[in-house]
Amino acid sequence: MDKIKINNSDLEIAPISFGGNVFGWTLDEQGSFEILDKFVDAGFNFIDTADTYSWWVNGTGGQSEEIIGKWLKSRGKREQIVIATKVGSETKEHGFDISKKHILQSADESLRRLGVECIDLYYTHFDDKVTPIEETLSAYDELIKSGKVRYIAASNLSPERLRESFDVAEKNGLPKYIALQPHYNLVERTTFERDYAPLVDKYNLSVFPYWSLAAGFLTGKYRKEEDFDKTVRGGGIKKYFDERGKAILEALDTVAEKYGTKQATVALAWLLDNPLITAPIVSATSENQLQTLFAAPTLQLDKEDVALLDVASK
Repeated sequence: MDKIKINNSDLEIAPISFGGNVFGWTLDEQGSFEILDKFVDAGFNFIDTADTYSWWVNGTGGQSEEIIGKWLKSRGKREQIVIATKVGSETKEHGFDISKKHILQSADESLRRLGVECIDLYYTHFDDKVTPIEETLSAYDELIKSGKVRYIAASNLSPERLRESFDVAEKNGLPKYIALQPHYNLVERTTFERDYAPLVDKYNLSVFPYWSLAAGFLTGKYRKEEDFDKTVRGGGIKKYFDERGKAILEALDTVAEKYGTKQATVALAWLLDNPLITAPIVSATSENQLQTLFAAPTLQLDKEDVALLDVASK
């Protein structure tokens, strides 16, 4: 599998990132190990998690990092893997927090759970909207200088705060974000394309979209109203099942049939066709789902395919 470089860094990744939110939630430790083994054996090397996954299960999170840490230790593959984790999200114990104190403490806890000496890519997961940007970036500066973090990235920052972060970094000689993790997929296009794409272009950011398959909607498994009541995520994505959503599913069906592949593979290939997108983040809990992800980087959509999907999802 050809590796691509994350912009403004020496990190090299395969073009799909595994979303570790499922570890310790819908996958137990053994299941997580099996999925990670298969992911890496197929030539992929980029794992995305957060310090608070899965706080909705135990109130505080930490399970995902712990499982990844145990897997890394047992497999001896740290050097082959690029690890991204995040800081700043809320739990049942605390609200959103990107203060210097919280970041420094959380980084140490993440390093301990992951069993590594350095985090490759460390995200501002959510903005608390009160901590001065200079304080947040100075915490990252300290972590980078002490060798605990290699590069920093941003997830749920407003375009204004993102822009301001670059101004503050430039003015004060502080580290700059090298990547963005936006909510972006065939059903959620407007915010990224209107508000963030110009910033991605301006600051030469790598882009790793989360919810690349719209929490499962774009797999095509939801075909009638009652399907949404059958899964944990169904209720949250029922809103997509309108005329536009159905048109998107129909377009995915057409392209998937043309190539003898799965709808999810096509949805990921559509993302990868966008020159701004570096690697979609996507989870899997079975071998079957993994194969669907593995097929995406090799599926070359033609102009007609892309146009069909673009028109349906406009």
